[in-house]
Amino acid sequence: MSRRGWILFVAMCVVWGIPYLLIKVAVREVGPADLVFLRTALGAVLLLPIALARKELRASLRPWLPLLVYTAVEISLPWLLLSDAERYVDSSFTGLVIAGVPLVAAILARLTNRDEQLTAARVGGLLVGFAGVALLLGFHVGAAGPVPMLELVGVVVCYAIGPLVIERWLADVPRYGVAAASLVVGAVMFAPVAVPNLPDLARTVSPAPALAVLGLSVICTALAFVLFFALVAEVGGVRATVITFVNPAVAVILGWMVLGEDVTVLTGVAFVLILLGSVLATRRKAPARTPATTPAPVPTP
Repeated sequence: MSRRGWILFVAMCVVWGIPYLLIKVAVREVGPADLVFLRTALGAVLLLPIALARKELRASLRPWLPLLVYTAVEISLPWLLLSDAERYVDSSFTGLVIAGVPLVAAILARLTNRDEQLTAARVGGLLVGFAGVALLLGFHVGAAGPVPMLELVGVVVCYAIGPLVIERWLADVPRYGVAAASLVVGAVMFAPVAVPNLPDLARTVSPAPALAVLGLSVICTALAFVLFFALVAEVGGVRATVITFVNPAVAVILGWMVLGEDVTVLTGVAFVLILLGSVLATRRKAPARTPATTPAPVPTP
């Protein structure tokens, strides 16, 4: 990769590794629904001008039904479940469970596309990865209860469905338009519940949760979309997905350093199993080498 590609890659690993820490701080005083509304509304305010300037918003609204589904499974529902679960579990634990997204995505890809082959290596990767997730959930369910565990499983499933919706129905829709429109729709969904609570929040919330909400909205939402689209354009979509394997490590390190969360041998074993399983489960055969006399195809940005 180019130097710019590496800079964008490292930036994305950090930007999408810190939301779990910020959510943990924010939900101390901000309710889950209020947090999702503030994050989507502030993020939309920042991304809408970009989408409008690029004239991408109108095109993103035409496939309105897939857009609603994408908003529900990629933003509204997972962010709500994630915020509620983190009231009871550590941010580092959350980050490790979310690392199981590629495992579920591999299964869904096979169920929705017959060309996706589950080789012995990929099946083995699924078993290893899910063993790591089960190890985590099994040792934490007693302390936090089953509800947060089920919520995190729901987040993993939602995050695995989102890319499939993009690939099947929104692949040709401009990226900034989809991002801005989905944030607007998400804010509208939570406005009836959250808006009446805003005056009380403004009076009672302390600086740390307020800054966490601001960081989630500006850095982990608006800036994250801009950086991710730039990363995809620079290194391609396949390489860009590797950040999925690095984000959990960032979440664990930050949870340990900033919040004093426990990092045990179990944490390390589970992370290795999930990481190894995800890599094996998402591997594909290398494409056939193009003959020297045939010009290589130009990748579509």
